[in-house]
Amino acid sequence: MSALAAEGVTFRYGAGDEAVLRGVTLSVARGEVLGVLGPNGAGKSTLLRVLAGLVRPEAGAVTVQGDALTELPRMELARRMALVPQRETVPSGLTVEQVVSLGRAPYTGWFGGLTARDRDAVREALERCDVGALRGRPFELLSGGEQKRCLVARALAQQTGVLLLDEPVASLDLGHQIAVCDLFAARAREGAAVVVVLHDPNLAARYCDRVMMLQRGRDARIATVAEALTRETLREVFSVETHVGVCDDDGRPFFVALRGR
Repeated sequence: MSALAAEGVTFRYGAGDEAVLRGVTLSVARGEVLGVLGPNGAGKSTLLRVLAGLVRPEAGAVTVQGDALTELPRMELARRMALVPQRETVPSGLTVEQVVSLGRAPYTGWFGGLTARDRDAVREALERCDVGALRGRPFELLSGGEQKRCLVARALAQQTGVLLLDEPVASLDLGHQIAVCDLFAARAREGAAVVVVLHDPNLAARYCDRVMMLQRGRDARIATVAEALTRETLREVFSVETHVGVCDDDGRPFFVALRGR
């Protein structure tokens, strides 16, 4: 049984608008990382919003651990799935630790106190995301990269079996890009199903088991890294010519953009 699946998902923002997603189908197993790549405006963020239940598709269905997403109460869904959005407005005045502690709300309720188990989950998430030293800082005063790592920490504190991440390395320096990718890869090894939107094919090649190439909300092809990330596919999807090499350290492919078409 798939941990997360979507069948024939079609979505448009308004009647008469062109469909942002059209007939998208995917399935992600426990312990797997599925990367979603595509140009700006391809529908990647919309796809994650549909998978997370934030918007309803016009057609098609999403299931989480075998149950229809639309049949799950919000708190139960939040115990099964965590989302790191591309952008989020957090209420002012909250400290980093308070923001990360919100990841425990599915277990405590919005106004319930934290148990020792909850505090341990928050502490572990803060340390894993290298924001433990910032725990008392106001969230709104952090840099964009620091805020992103806090939102990843909140999702980790949620301790769900499905993890959705929308451009989790945007605005991060190189070291923290690798650190965040190591984190979601570790969650997959621990048994979570991970769907991550990435722009860098090098990170996708290193961390993903399979890749979905999304183009104009359709043409959603899912394949292995070797099959999906080729010079021809990158030219077709991103309109860019690339050099494809092989890393001496681990034999994985790497990509260098040469020029746009």
